[in-house]
Amino acid sequence: MNKDTLNYINQWIQKANEDLTVVEKLTEYEIIATTAVCFHCQQMVEKYLKAFLIANGQEIWKTHNIEYLLAECSEFDEDFKEIDPKNLSDFGVDVRYPGDMYSPSEKETLQHKEIALKIKKLVENKLHEIISKKK
Repeated sequence: MNKDTLNYINQWIQKANEDLTVVEKLTEYEIIATTAVCFHCQQMVEKYLKAFLIANGQEIWKTHNIEYLLAECSEFDEDFKEIDPKNLSDFGVDVRYPGDMYSPSEKETLQHKEIALKIKKLVENKLHEIISKKK
């Protein structure tokens, strides 16, 4: 893996970790902004999955669809088939605008956080394996 690709992957991870910071801060105490937490969970997962795809030489598309990204990732590693993202994709765009906005419960919000952290850990482990092999 060349230096530019590794740098690009690290930029995706850095942006994902910024979303993680927001999620952590907004769930430290009482959760008052459930849709914002779920939005940042979705964003974090999207960026981690895209980093994994880049590491595997896959061109990434502009999409917020977590199910699609998981399917793409599973082409490289079957562990991604085991993940149920629930309705995480719904929080990518729909919750950012008024109208048919869904507000998740605190319990559901924490479930989305748990899913996001699970995907983060999986991608970090897989990236470590990929980068170690390509050095």
